[in-house]
Amino acid sequence: MPARRCCGNQAGKFEMTISYENIFYHALRIRMVEEKIREIYPSDKIQSPVHLSLGQEHHIAALLPQLKKTDQVYTSYRSHAVYLAKGGNLNKMFAELYGKVSGIAKGKAGSMHLCAPEAGMMGSSAIVGAPLPHALGAAYAMKIKRKDTIAVSITGDGSCEEGVFNECLNFASLKGLPVMYVIENNGLAIHAPIQERQSFGLRKLSGAYGISYYKSLDGSDMKAVAALSAKILGYVREKQKPAVYEIITYRYKEHVGINEDFHRGYRDKSEFHKWYSCDPLVIETSLINKFSKKIAMEIDRAVAFAEKSKFPGAEELLKDVY
Repeated sequence: MPARRCCGNQAGKFEMTISYENIFYHALRIRMVEEKIREIYPSDKIQSPVHLSLGQEHHIAALLPQLKKTDQVYTSYRSHAVYLAKGGNLNKMFAELYGKVSGIAKGKAGSMHLCAPEAGMMGSSAIVGAPLPHALGAAYAMKIKRKDTIAVSITGDGSCEEGVFNECLNFASLKGLPVMYVIENNGLAIHAPIQERQSFGLRKLSGAYGISYYKSLDGSDMKAVAALSAKILGYVREKQKPAVYEIITYRYKEHVGINEDFHRGYRDKSEFHKWYSCDPLVIETSLINKFSKKIAMEIDRAVAFAEKSKFPGAEELLKDVY
């Protein structure tokens, strides 16, 4: 794990608008929600596959609370953290995971398709590269309508290998669109390491399209990520230009599911220990103690809401289908 530092182009004089304690609260809330999901999952009450953000929640908590409610975010299937940090309803999220009618999509969407349009979380997709053009289209509409909003796409490093990524960078640069492409680089596309998949670097690729590029070498350094995020967001908003922000992070659990997967041999547990030993959500015990009781109570209420909610009836089968 590299020393904590960030690098990138000068983004303008914009300061972060959120305190470290607030960032920490958001990150700890995401961590505790997903740990509760891990606890419940073996009971088979959760009626959906889950892709956990454990280990990757820090940068989401540092970035998304700095957006306006009207800014739009698009992401892929590892969506719990994005949904919660952008203001999604926790009761509805657990009900959706349970497949209940009181869920976000009446139990039809599950974990991989969370959305909260009222909070600007426009949706998540099981198609790896889908958020890229969705955010592009939203940004294009914003520019045409002259709205004071921006679009943010959050995807993994594997999405950069899709042809649509190059197409989006080209069009965003050509039209000067207010879109921020956040690349969560955990070095893995399911089980495939990045050195076996990519012969390019995002700095040079972004530069080829005339797009400003930024990088955080440690996504768990929430203060640094928040500060750099504020500058990038300010740049995109003021200049009405795209930006690419690569964040180095680490996924604690398996690609899909609740367990560890080091026995598969594609990564070494020593790397996990390097990240975990520096994890603020593990070592900053004073803040953990300050917030954990309140968060635990909220989670218990959300689980109880899901437990008590009804399953959708047969009459719901063909509703909301187009």
